[in-house]
Amino acid sequence: MGKSYLESHPDENGYFGRFGGSFIPPMLEKPFADITKAYEEIKNSPAFIEELKYVRKHFQGRPTPITYAKNLTTHCGGAKIYLKREDLNHSGAHKLNHCMAEVILAKHMGFKKVIAETGAGQHGVALATAAAYFGLECEIHMGEVDIAKEHPNVVRMKILGAKVVPATHGLRTLKEAVDSAFESYVSQADTAIYCIGSVVGPHPFPMMVRDFQSIIGIESREQFFEHEDNLPNNVVACVGGGSNAMGIFAGFIDDKEVELYGVEPMGKGEKLGEHSASLTYGSEGVMHGFNSVMLKDEKGEPAPVYSIASGIDYPSVGPEQAHLNDIGRTKVGLCNDTQAIDAFYKLSQLEGIIPALESAHAVGFAMQLAKQLPKDQTILVNLSGRGDKDIDFVVENHPIPNAKF
Repeated sequence: MGKSYLESHPDENGYFGRFGGSFIPPMLEKPFADITKAYEEIKNSPAFIEELKYVRKHFQGRPTPITYAKNLTTHCGGAKIYLKREDLNHSGAHKLNHCMAEVILAKHMGFKKVIAETGAGQHGVALATAAAYFGLECEIHMGEVDIAKEHPNVVRMKILGAKVVPATHGLRTLKEAVDSAFESYVSQADTAIYCIGSVVGPHPFPMMVRDFQSIIGIESREQFFEHEDNLPNNVVACVGGGSNAMGIFAGFIDDKEVELYGVEPMGKGEKLGEHSASLTYGSEGVMHGFNSVMLKDEKGEPAPVYSIASGIDYPSVGPEQAHLNDIGRTKVGLCNDTQAIDAFYKLSQLEGIIPALESAHAVGFAMQLAKQLPKDQTILVNLSGRGDKDIDFVVENHPIPNAKF
């Protein structure tokens, strides 16, 4: 019997097909090689596995449930919509799945400090949470625009003991936060570890983060049978870098009968700078240490991007997402700002669940898809995070509907 997809990807150099790899300055080659070696050592270690199981059950609150969105399904009038409730994971999103594991890895390697970027702040909160739990220092880089937009998460990071560093150059959003974090890490690589917040960056991070997030898909595969006694026909997740998508896709990637949709943010329009739809409008290129598909300006540099959701306004996509789309295993879904806000309020008022704006993109696309499919079809949405962080921004810019739909 041959190896499964997850066992055979990436290759030893960190490539998923032609995407991935490690494009880093010479001074970082040894630190990243050390991280790769340490991960290979501990990933099958009974002690590591048991510690992670303990943390997930007794601290994170896993497994998270799957909820049938009955009222939303009735509203859409088509396929049944189910939600994998990562919003119920401790700290409010899927990000803690890999942050706890990355900090265990840091502890194993003898580091006392973790450094990271964050967009919407969920990765920053999750890493600050993990660092507090394990007693490490934490430094989080965040774009000035996102600091203002996602103020509640900034406060949470600071309460948890993290140092929040504003990224003040360029568009002052997620790409610039990554730039700033990498620059800081270079000067501290001997004493700190960079905990990348998605399935992006140089090898081994796309692989590591996918592996740590795969718990979502593993749980979902078992849980869905409790609802339907079958696999879902469709699995939907939003894609910026793509960690929540790879997490849930991992459970179904070898099941060819299950359609996998990665939903990109179409923002305000099709012009460059109005969206963050890398797979839809991008081309191959290297950024932040990995080769993938990216949005480029006329000079071939990373283009300006936009999304109402701070966690997915990134000009590239994880290399594995690029590979799976390239070979036709995944499909691209699109959801614009208006559709995301509509989904935000509909899920809130029809189901009593306030989603993160990132997750609202997946819900918005699922609503479109459900209307096109017969009632005997099923859609499983990865509800990657809750919307506490977004409520002030949303109600200030998009008035609350005064009645249920």
